[in-house]
Amino acid sequence: MISANNVTYRVGKKALFEDVNIKFTEGNCYGLIGANGTGKSTFLKILSGALDTTNGDIAITPGQRLSVLEQDHFKYDSYPVMDTVIMGNERLYQIMKEKDAIYAKEDFSDEDGIRASELEAEFAEMDGWDADSNAATLLNGLGIDTSLHYSMMSDLNGNEKVKVLLAKALFGNPDILLLDEPTNHLDLDAIAWLEEFLINFENTVIVVSHDRYFLNKVCTHTADIDYGKIQLYAGNYDFWYESSQLIIKQRKEANKKKEEQIKELQEFISRFSANASKSKQATSRKRALEKIELDDIKPSSRKYPYIDFRPEREIGNEVLTVEGISKSINGEKVLDNISFIVGHDDKIAFVGGNELAKTTLFKILTGELEPDEGTYKWGVTTSQAYFPKDNTAEFDNDYTISDWLMGYSPVKDITYVRGFLGRMLFAGDDGVKKVKVLSGGEKVRCLLSKMMISGANCLIFDEPTNHLDMEAITALNEGMMRFKGVELFSCHDHQVVQTTANRIIEILPDGTIIDKITTYDEYLESDEMARKRTVYTSTATEEED
Repeated sequence: MISANNVTYRVGKKALFEDVNIKFTEGNCYGLIGANGTGKSTFLKILSGALDTTNGDIAITPGQRLSVLEQDHFKYDSYPVMDTVIMGNERLYQIMKEKDAIYAKEDFSDEDGIRASELEAEFAEMDGWDADSNAATLLNGLGIDTSLHYSMMSDLNGNEKVKVLLAKALFGNPDILLLDEPTNHLDLDAIAWLEEFLINFENTVIVVSHDRYFLNKVCTHTADIDYGKIQLYAGNYDFWYESSQLIIKQRKEANKKKEEQIKELQEFISRFSANASKSKQATSRKRALEKIELDDIKPSSRKYPYIDFRPEREIGNEVLTVEGISKSINGEKVLDNISFIVGHDDKIAFVGGNELAKTTLFKILTGELEPDEGTYKWGVTTSQAYFPKDNTAEFDNDYTISDWLMGYSPVKDITYVRGFLGRMLFAGDDGVKKVKVLSGGEKVRCLLSKMMISGANCLIFDEPTNHLDMEAITALNEGMMRFKGVELFSCHDHQVVQTTANRIIEILPDGTIIDKITTYDEYLESDEMARKRTVYTSTATEEED
């Protein structure tokens, strides 16, 4: 068990948390939620001991081991992948290294033998003989190929390092597991594996995530941070939302009844206070009036943008035809003879573990890259808006937000442009901020404003939920569902894929595709076994179907 006792944490004079009391017990998974800036990551750092409280303390059951998902992707570059994972159990790793040092001695003494015997006993007790196989199971489950298990961390790309650090946090059955955005940079397969791992995990988990489906799947409790307080709810994210809305509704209804009662009492007092025969009753009602207190209902600190993509022109029957596209990147074929036709009602989710393949396809379809082979053709009635995964080039300039968006607006009117920015929670002086200094989430909201103002009838999204808080993801999800045009997108948020897509195209490891008209959940069920293969061909898949 881990608990916060009267915890206050101040940044300058501002209290981020004040007098927080909460217990996290064994066998439960707690989703820590709240708007951006409310201190979710900060609270995890306080629980882990990385930050000291201003007042109060954190208590952990004696003898229990706490494990944290680290965020420094370069910290272990000088270590092999397998060693990095096993370091998740620090004591076990120390034993392994001390054993190796003793056995490497040329002048092995009696004292060394005694010490080695002690270490071997502790090593066996900690399941050390299965350490490599347990670590490999975690790595494989998260999608790290066996060929990389003994590579140096410095040889891995960013996404692979994230997965190794997650495996490190999960390794060795920790008693308390703290996970800050564990699904970031994970593909949908790896997220599904992590969900099953946490569902079956028997100790304490505290997780911060913007993935609603993930929280609904794994959480037994929800801890909501709002206005420096943490309110605990039994149940997952959806249960929290329904419960919190119900509580607010009940308080408003109770206040309404109290206001009606106050009005009645005031009218009686005003009418009969000067009437001698009614004076006692008036006095009694004055006392009753003084006892009535309205509940203080604070508005939530959460703010929801309004995302609404409205196509200026209706799409004709011919939308997009892709024929035999192939592309190699750095000598690796990521797209191999891909062909498909997009219909005017299609909302296609592109899935699969090869992130580069999806991004490459989108760049080809938007004209940023040329295919090595094959062609594509957009219909004459189509117009496209593109959300790139890497938006660095978009914001490498000295424009203000207003000027930047004005450059893409068909209407050169500052009031018109500020209306779109206002929907995305840019208000007042925000319009004069330089785009190059914006946060990741602010840049994403700018790009979504650009897509809204474009009036395009074909939207292409490459991981649009990255850097967004849960409120913005919810708004984006609703906007994508309402859109009356064509959507081609990749997204790590299961709920966005499930509720938006009516067609799934999976790009397989060999660069070919599986193409099905179905929802995402139905696709996972129907092709669960096929998706585990490592070599596919489009022809073979069509024959099986």
